[in-house]
Amino acid sequence: MAALLKDAIKPNLVQTIEGNPAIIHGGPFANIAQGTNSILATKMGLSLSDYVVTEAGFGFDLGAEKFLDIKCREAGLSPHAVVIVATIRALKYHGGKSLKELNEPDATAVAKGAVNLEKHLENALQFGLTPVVAINQFKNDTEEEIEAVRSACAKLGVEVSLANVWGKGGEGAEDLARKVAAAADACTAQFKPLYDLSDSIETKIEKVAINYYGAARVEFVGKANLHLKRIKNLGLEHLPICIAKTQKSLSDNPDLIGRPTGFTLTVREIEIAAGAGFVVPITGDMMRMPGLPETPAAEGIDIDDHGVISGLF
Repeated sequence: MAALLKDAIKPNLVQTIEGNPAIIHGGPFANIAQGTNSILATKMGLSLSDYVVTEAGFGFDLGAEKFLDIKCREAGLSPHAVVIVATIRALKYHGGKSLKELNEPDATAVAKGAVNLEKHLENALQFGLTPVVAINQFKNDTEEEIEAVRSACAKLGVEVSLANVWGKGGEGAEDLARKVAAAADACTAQFKPLYDLSDSIETKIEKVAINYYGAARVEFVGKANLHLKRIKNLGLEHLPICIAKTQKSLSDNPDLIGRPTGFTLTVREIEIAAGAGFVVPITGDMMRMPGLPETPAAEGIDIDDHGVISGLF
């Protein structure tokens, strides 16, 4: 671990193809982990720029919830705006179209799938944050499909920007940048975490599942009940939660598209990540580490007293 962290603790400054600076530091998947970059990277960006955009992976139910409830609370940060990126293809999928049909124009399916986007927008509003929707435009998107998204957002009074970054690069996102900057400048409130750290682990999970995912209830099965007792005995109930859940649905069932309601979220085990400062409830059939070798490469890596790393090759 020391060999990994010796240089990895330093954020990486890279540039986009248009020469804009970007900091890359961490970025674990939000379906199995916290889904955002490091506190160090974000604070470095804030020290160097008037506006900093931080990605929080997958939907607002995953990356953004963890970014706000875990990272921002730990770092003492309060975002001023939220950008929710939507694609026509994803909304058609949530409207019931198969993967093979996503390139076929269908404004009706987009309008039907917009309920998924509406839930993400409502979730942002629960935190007291102003969302801006970025329609990530691609060449097959029709004007009728785009208008269906605009209409869904208008019902909630949410600002929308058509971002043609795929076709025009930075020029295609100028309108989006102006609208996000305006939303950030107009922000006067601190965001509100979804749960209190003093809540029990069960209550934290229930608040996220019911208020955020749309579940009716949470069921703890198998090892989860034993793990709850272990967390309590170790005095770790004050930790935030980092739920491992499928990114394909608001529920823990990847087949439930759109905006499912009335479902039961099943927690089968809860891993303690004491060093990271959170616990990881694992839901449904989620597998967090597929395809790893039986003997990890880390077992052959070492670092000596002079900081020289060996075993990488």
